[in-house]
Amino acid sequence: MSLGTSNPPLEAETSGAVDGKAPVASKKVSIARTESPSATGGARLAWFDGDLVDANSPCAPLTTHAMHYGSGVFEGIRSYALANGGTAVFRLRDHLERMRKGANLLGIDFDIDQATQAVFATLRANGHRDAYVRPLAWCGTGSIGLDVAPLSKHLMVATLPLDGAASVHLGGAQVRLGVSSWRRNPASSLPPLKLCGAYVNSILAKAEAKSRGFDEALFVDAQGLVVECTGANVFFVRDGRIVAVDHPDALPGITRDTLIALTGAVSRTAGLEELCDADEVFVCGTAAEVTPIAALDGRRYAGDATAHEIARLYQRVVHGEDADVNGWLSHV
Repeated sequence: MSLGTSNPPLEAETSGAVDGKAPVASKKVSIARTESPSATGGARLAWFDGDLVDANSPCAPLTTHAMHYGSGVFEGIRSYALANGGTAVFRLRDHLERMRKGANLLGIDFDIDQATQAVFATLRANGHRDAYVRPLAWCGTGSIGLDVAPLSKHLMVATLPLDGAASVHLGGAQVRLGVSSWRRNPASSLPPLKLCGAYVNSILAKAEAKSRGFDEALFVDAQGLVVECTGANVFFVRDGRIVAVDHPDALPGITRDTLIALTGAVSRTAGLEELCDADEVFVCGTAAEVTPIAALDGRRYAGDATAHEIARLYQRVVHGEDADVNGWLSHV
């Protein structure tokens, strides 16, 4: 798809190795010219169904199914400027594999290699290095009913530049956490994947937390077990031991998995009282990275040394300062 424009289109090559594998077939896609960063936070171009288009172009009809029912799946991914001058996307294939699982539930044929090349093409076209990457697959038009089989299916990728200090989630140094009155979507009702409609649950909890003077909400189940935050997994430290909170209703976080591999943290269930008795609490996610928690409801935490040490380790890994022994970096 090419936008109508008075300027001749540019062309971008979308070939390249995929996570160390042989490159997929090269494909040229048309790029609509744009003179300045758009209102999407500097994302001038977005990949949409094979073309690079203006990120603010009205590509989705008003009868788009996902707009009415949340029938889409997304991922939050980060790219980083490397110490050697290159650019790499962190754990790209793991993110896209999780996205594929959600897409399959909605009957969306999701090609990981195609999505990988779409991410690379968008980063290159925008000239982004430190960036937040948002792929989204969704059900389009063809019916307004609940059967998604006859609907058109679509894929887009947008990239938003980050300057190293900016964050798209929980960027503050003194994050205050409040226990939400809302329950997390149970996995028996909605699988813990990044399904678009499921995040209304997080929106409600976040709004409530902000109205009560907190920065973020903590989900706790009916038995008092900690689940997760609205967009981050939970860790705590007690007597020098690091615990990654586990719960069947929580998203299986890729950053969480990374930190367990880096620190040897124990993964287990934990009650709210354990968080209140902890020496430190921190949360993690692709957007939040590693964020210390200053307070939980009325409980203030005096320490955050472990969280900061882990945050420094994480930054070395994602910026390629430590050897990539796990193959987590996909070079753009």
